[in-house]
Amino acid sequence: MTPSSTMWGGRFSEATDAFVAEFTASVTFDKRLYQHDIQGSCAHATMLAKVGVLTAAERDAIIDGLAAIQADIEAGRFDWRVDLEDVHMNIEARLTDRIGITGKKLHTGRSRNDQVATDIRLYLRDEIDKTRLILQRLQQGLLDLAEREAATIMPGFTHLQTAQPVTFGHHLLAWFEMLVRDDERLADCRKRVNRMPLGSAALAGTTYPIDRAYTAELLGFEAVCENSLDAVSDRDFAIEFCSAAAIAMMHLSRMSEELILWNSQQFKFVDIPDRFCTGSSIMPQKKNPDVPELVRGKTGRVNGHLMCLLTLMKGQPLAYNKDNQEDKEPLFDALDTLQACLRAFADMVPALQPRREEMRSAALRGFATATDLADYLVKKGTAFRDAHEIVGKAVAYGVQTNQDLSVMTLAELQQFSDTIADDVFAVLTLEGSVNARNHIGGTAPNQVLAAVQRARQRIA
Repeated sequence: MTPSSTMWGGRFSEATDAFVAEFTASVTFDKRLYQHDIQGSCAHATMLAKVGVLTAAERDAIIDGLAAIQADIEAGRFDWRVDLEDVHMNIEARLTDRIGITGKKLHTGRSRNDQVATDIRLYLRDEIDKTRLILQRLQQGLLDLAEREAATIMPGFTHLQTAQPVTFGHHLLAWFEMLVRDDERLADCRKRVNRMPLGSAALAGTTYPIDRAYTAELLGFEAVCENSLDAVSDRDFAIEFCSAAAIAMMHLSRMSEELILWNSQQFKFVDIPDRFCTGSSIMPQKKNPDVPELVRGKTGRVNGHLMCLLTLMKGQPLAYNKDNQEDKEPLFDALDTLQACLRAFADMVPALQPRREEMRSAALRGFATATDLADYLVKKGTAFRDAHEIVGKAVAYGVQTNQDLSVMTLAELQQFSDTIADDVFAVLTLEGSVNARNHIGGTAPNQVLAAVQRARQRIA
């Protein structure tokens, strides 16, 4: 490869070392930006014709040539060349081969610096939209399951110990709320992604009479980047996306951890269908919850991409530096990983098979209605701290006698407080406990059903 064979070789007296050429090339991974590179180039050519830099015939030749190149790429007929470094120069070189010198005019008034920044934003904008659609499919699945299981009682936990009875539907709605915030973060991130760097050129803008507002309108950007130095050099929008992705993956990991526990023989709360599990090569009885385990593991991968981009950006002076070539692979993989994990969950969650009797049996263990007994005593006039001590003694008695509060006799309960009367059993049942939490955000089945209806309206 001679210096003049590159699109920037005029200043150089010797060819780039073959290893360096391969080391510095990005086309092996940035070629996935081809559609958005062509989209941006078509808008740029349209704008250049509008301001008189290109003729209408030149604009049409460029746009038609780019359309043909896109067709070749999508048909697998495009030869990506490492010696042309990146997606931009590969497409521009092919365009020049097709339409001649007019192809060389496309780059007027722009640099690869603002071009790649624009491509990434266009790409990420579309991928955020795709991600949100998958996330919303998971939300719908959660709502459907929560509605079916609104009255299914299970133990609620703190410190992974039985705390109070809740319903399975209520628990699923907690997952839903996590995803609502994840969706809000993605939507908010998209606003800052949707600003156009094109027109900033290498770093200082261009001397050509460009119309950035017109180009932004053609590309669907909400605004242009106000400062050319900032526009070409910062990747905080990609960092912000990876932050949102890492938080979403953290939520999926928490869900995975619970599904792994619940699917175990020690819990037996849910059965994950066979199609989402694998077996053991040596233990024929095993049914391993590989999907949630992998999602839990992939969370670390996305967290790593966030740290990678933060570290990549932290030491760079203005404006563009070659370091930023390293922004794409972490961003692309974070996107791919998040979308794949959301898709797996969106398929798996509606197919979960709750084991209602096991959940109910577990809720009967661990004195889940102890707080209800304390509240009962308070409503009868006992100070809360005294009620807490009374119930603590009753629980200690239950541990000694191996019986739950709900199965103790009235006489047994009254040895701890003579305030306790026959009506106590209405609050010591699991149904009485969950039904008593009858307020917005509570676990009462009618509140769960109402919450599902509100949730459907929120994501409609």
